[in-house]
Amino acid sequence: MTTAVLTRPRKRVNQARVVKSEWIKFWSVRSTVITMAIGILLLIGFGLLASSLYGTPSQGGPPGSEPTDPVGASLTGTTFAQLAFGTLGVLVMAGEYGTGMIRSSLAAVPKRLPVLWAKIAVFTGVVFVFALAASAIAFTAGQAIIGDGGASWSDAGVARAVIGTAVVLTGSGLLGIGLGALMRSTPGAITTLFGVLFLLGGVAALLIPDSWGDVEQYLPSEAASAFTAVTQADNALTPGAGLAVFLAYVVAVVAAAAWRLKRSDV
Repeated sequence: MTTAVLTRPRKRVNQARVVKSEWIKFWSVRSTVITMAIGILLLIGFGLLASSLYGTPSQGGPPGSEPTDPVGASLTGTTFAQLAFGTLGVLVMAGEYGTGMIRSSLAAVPKRLPVLWAKIAVFTGVVFVFALAASAIAFTAGQAIIGDGGASWSDAGVARAVIGTAVVLTGSGLLGIGLGALMRSTPGAITTLFGVLFLLGGVAALLIPDSWGDVEQYLPSEAASAFTAVTQADNALTPGAGLAVFLAYVVAVVAAAAWRLKRSDV
């Protein structure tokens, strides 16, 4: 006598299902949600603080960092939020290497790269929406605090600055994902990201000869600032060129991460 065994057909792995899996993982890990919330609070909180001090003799922050326009004042928190969203990107990728969960992810998706593309798709969609909402709130509330000397949405460059802030924050997170996949270490990737975004410009200013001063404008932080600035600084890239340079860094790091993920073992 034989017994029939009923088995459920295994669903074929495709990009849509991998994206759904990464969506569930993103929202089920408490640290990612908390880190994103911190980034939003930093962007809005520092923006409101700087807006309340705008026009006073001391606007707070390190010397030389005071915003010279009302839009810059309300978006002062961008620098701090960059680190938070960049850290979020590192956690999304390198966090799985730290816990060993990446083995399960890659066992379920043997081709590997769909996992990276899914993480990027989920991260970009979620972070851009929340970052755009936060930057819009920071700008609108900040200008309300500044009052008569403030800017409006119809002013030249304002919409680009607000939307550009969301783009830069999302791009910083994608750099974190790329570095996380390359280094496979959360502390190492966060340290590298911090150095690239915040220390590289200062080091370059000290080491690069004056005759090579134009090189500084092509650094990630300087390119991002050129894209989001309402008033363009001397010797700075145009907004379009700044965006292109910043995105080129993101693409290069993600491409390197994809190469390592595809060719090297966990």
